[in-house]
Amino acid sequence: MNAIERLMRAGDRHQPVRGGEVWLVGAGPGDAELLTLKALRVIRQAEVVVFDRLVSPAVMALLPPEALRIDVGKSMGCHTLSQREIDQLLVELAQAGNRVVRLKGGDPFIFGRGGEEMAQLQRHGVVCHVVPGITAASGCAAASGIPLTHRDYAQSVRFVTGHGRNGEADLDWRGLVTAGQTLVFYMGLTRSETLAAQLIRHGMAAQTPLAIIERGTLPQQRVLIGTLSALPALIAHQRPVSPSLLVIGEVVSLYRAASIIAAQPEAALPA
Repeated sequence: MNAIERLMRAGDRHQPVRGGEVWLVGAGPGDAELLTLKALRVIRQAEVVVFDRLVSPAVMALLPPEALRIDVGKSMGCHTLSQREIDQLLVELAQAGNRVVRLKGGDPFIFGRGGEEMAQLQRHGVVCHVVPGITAASGCAAASGIPLTHRDYAQSVRFVTGHGRNGEADLDWRGLVTAGQTLVFYMGLTRSETLAAQLIRHGMAAQTPLAIIERGTLPQQRVLIGTLSALPALIAHQRPVSPSLLVIGEVVSLYRAASIIAAQPEAALPA
């Protein structure tokens, strides 16, 4: 038995996955090797897995073959189930005695609506555990060689959603324009023109460097470098697809394409 298997066995004894419970599990940004050991253990014990669109095929391949898989993925203008229906589904699955894993891309509590699902489960008396995951901001930036903070360039970082409850997010644009700060926008591609215009209007330099990280941490990862004023043109020309993350700030000037080792297919995890 190797060291990882010993840790997994210890986890089984310390916090077993029981029936009638829901585990909100962060699947990370895509690379299966970025899963935590706890996430892997919980996934392996699942009877029912309710998963999102952003969970990568490599992570899905780790699910038990006998587990029931329910796709509740969402994309712009296309929802398999509404959030209310997903909440109710989780409640009913747990109340039926299942070991339920709610598998989410990134981290459940960072723009993953995990907080809403947890609250709904708690209201119905369902035991709910949370397993954090590497969120897209840290995972994709690291995979691209872009530090989110740096003593010379950024003393703070802010994660911002480009999509609100009813569409465009109501953001404090003036507060976002702060010296020595990195901005990371989730779900910002479709509103990139508004985003760039508002930041410039509220005082951010038009030549502020930015990066679009497409399919971060995956073998198909692509990094597009530009400036804030050229963001709409960059998107129109390069046509990045979802999932893509937008990083804005002076830290992007540290990006060096030749120094980043190209992502390779994930090595097989222990069976």
